[in-house]
Amino acid sequence: MTFSLPQLLRGLHDDIQTKLDISRRSFGHPGTKGDATESAWLEMLQTYLPQRYQATSAHVVDSHGQFSDQIDVVVFDRQYSPFIFRYLQQTVVPAESVYAVFEAKQSINATQVQYAQEKVASVRKLHRTSLPIPHAGGTYPAKALQHILGGLLTLESDWRPALGASLQTALSAGTLDGRLDLGCVAAHGVFSCDSGDCTVLSSIEKPATAFLFDLIARLQEMATVPMIDVRAYANWLDVSIPD
Repeated sequence: MTFSLPQLLRGLHDDIQTKLDISRRSFGHPGTKGDATESAWLEMLQTYLPQRYQATSAHVVDSHGQFSDQIDVVVFDRQYSPFIFRYLQQTVVPAESVYAVFEAKQSINATQVQYAQEKVASVRKLHRTSLPIPHAGGTYPAKALQHILGGLLTLESDWRPALGASLQTALSAGTLDGRLDLGCVAAHGVFSCDSGDCTVLSSIEKPATAFLFDLIARLQEMATVPMIDVRAYANWLDVSIPD
């Protein structure tokens, strides 16, 4: 059997684009269509991200008892996260464990960009703890809190051109807490932002594959999440965890 790396990479993109397109054309109910779109992106990330990461739809909670909005795609640490709550198909992830959050929609436009920015901001505003890290030779200082990545994932664009000046204007609006860092419009291209400066690649081949690689590279740069202060969460119990 002869393998082709370009063909494999094209197949990854074609798979997600086909699933998104079928969902759009096959389901008439907006809620069902939205669930199918979300599931397609989640399946891609669950399949191709390294196993130290997990992706799911979830709420995010902090040790002060504050919750984020419901988030379509939360990429979080599973190797070092001490607890994840699951009940009746609802998942709650501690804020310290989160690497990235995304909204998944059928099409990108100014309204959806603003909506995604608000969802991302609801996560970034949460409180996060970070403890010193013990090791065999002593203790490492507490890790500085990493920037939580935020983005938007769609199949199509309502703009013409699909990823032109209108997208740049929408991405530059909103608050710093809601800034979108990266995203994919599977039928047209990707965008990537750094400190507010956004690069849009509308002629790139196989955008979903390009997005996945960009996300993995950014996750590698972030290394591991901070060491969570479990006792801060235990303060909500009737009994405390002794030191």
